Amino acid sequence: MSGVRTREQGEVFGPRMTLFADVLSVGLATAVSCLPLLTAPAALSSACAVLRGAGEGQPATAGRYFAVLRRRLRAGDLVAGAVALVGALLCAADLALAGAGLPGAPLFAVVAGGIGLGAAVVGLRACARPESLTDWRAAVREAARDAVRDPGGSALVLLAVATAAVCAWTLLPLAFLAPGPLALALTGVGVRHAAARTGREDVRETA
Repeated sequence: MSGVRTREQGEVFGPRMTLFADVLSVGLATAVSCLPLLTAPAALSSACAVLRGAGEGQPATAGRYFAVLRRRLRAGDLVAGAVALVGALLCAADLALAGAGLPGAPLFAVVAGGIGLGAAVVGLRACARPESLTDWRAAVREAARDAVRDPGGSALVLLAVATAAVCAWTLLPLAFLAPGPLALALTGVGVRHAAARTGREDVRETA
C-alpha cells in the first residue's frame, strides 16, 4: 500500500482514513457474500484481490469488490467452499469428541487442534494468493510452501484471526466488519513475503 497519495487541499479526511473506510466497506461486502458459507473462500479471495489492487492505484470499493466476485464465481470456488466447510465441521466434531472424556482425549485434542490451525493458515494464505482467482489447487500449493518458508507470516495470520474473533466476540456487530481488516492483514502478509522473496532473489543474482 505504498502508493497512498497525500491529502488534497480541501479534503476533510486524509488518504489513510479513506483507505480505512474502504477496508470497512469491503469487509461488510465480504461478510454479506460469506453468508451462503460455500462462497466464503471466493469472497475472501476477492477481498484480498481488491485490496492488492489498492496498492496499484485501483479503487478499493464495495462496487469493485462485487464486480470482481461476479466475474470469478464458478464451480471450483463452490468446491473450495465445500471443502473448507467440511474441514471446519470435521475439526469441530473431533474437538467435541475429545472433550467427551474419551481415553487419550487430551493428546487427540492437541493433535486435532494443531492440524486445524495448520489447515486454517494454509487456507487463509491461499485466499491471499493471486492464483486463487483462477486456480485454487495452485493457490493452496503455493500457500502451503509459504506457510513453511514464512513461519513469521503464518504467526501473523493466526494473530489476525484471533484479533478478528475477539472483536466479534466482544461486540457482535463487529463480526460483519471483521472480514475487511482480516483480508487486509492477509494481503499485507502476502505482499511482505513476496517482497522478501524478491529481495533474496536479487541478492543471489548480484552475488
